[in-house]
Amino acid sequence: MADKELNIIDHLEELRKRLIITAVAFFIFFIVSFIYVEKIYYWFVKDLDFELMVLGPSDIIWIYFMLSGVVAIAVTIPIIALQIWLFVKPALMPNEVRATLSYIPALFILFIGGLAFGYYVIFPTILQFLIELGEGMFITNFTADKYFSFVFNMTIPFAFLFELPVVTMFLTSIGLINPYVLQKLRKYAYFVLVVIAVSITPPDFMSDFLVTVPLLLLYEVSISLSKIVYKRKVKRESLLEETLPNEEGL
Repeated sequence: MADKELNIIDHLEELRKRLIITAVAFFIFFIVSFIYVEKIYYWFVKDLDFELMVLGPSDIIWIYFMLSGVVAIAVTIPIIALQIWLFVKPALMPNEVRATLSYIPALFILFIGGLAFGYYVIFPTILQFLIELGEGMFITNFTADKYFSFVFNMTIPFAFLFELPVVTMFLTSIGLINPYVLQKLRKYAYFVLVVIAVSITPPDFMSDFLVTVPLLLLYEVSISLSKIVYKRKVKRESLLEETLPNEEGL
């Protein structure tokens, strides 16, 4: 009993260490982003045909924190992935250690890909739709706070949703899920993804289509990749089982 409690304490201590490293990395990236926030801001607004406004001094510092925070989160993704990998590494087999390590750069690439998809495809489509919807009825002046909140609401969810294939592969490789469970949950997953797509897009078919189809494709890609990982995992385990009796016989 004492050994079990000690083991739990060791795991909690290791988790605490990983969380502290992640928090420190985020804080460092946040400070660096804050220093260069003016350049980040001008990169976001360089193609706008209108000027953004602020309604008070507090809005300015809020924009600084918002932009710095989002950039810091994006850059911290590989650190988070590495800390998760290091936390579960002792429970992995040697070949699984090498395989799962490759997921770290993939997580970052897919996160950036999701941001790019949201920013260059979804965001301009929805923004144009909303502007045209109010044309002739309203004077469209945007505050910086509302504008960037809208930008990040249209992009950050896709950044995390694009992580689905790699997360699925990782969870399959450590035995938490398998492709057959994902197949059984397909109709429920489809329903959830469609609800997400409809919730974050304007009420027109084209916008819903542009968001729904990539999300459903991501789920199908996740199942296919999970099958590949699962088959390799089963094959490795069967070979290991065959090797162990031979070694015991020797």
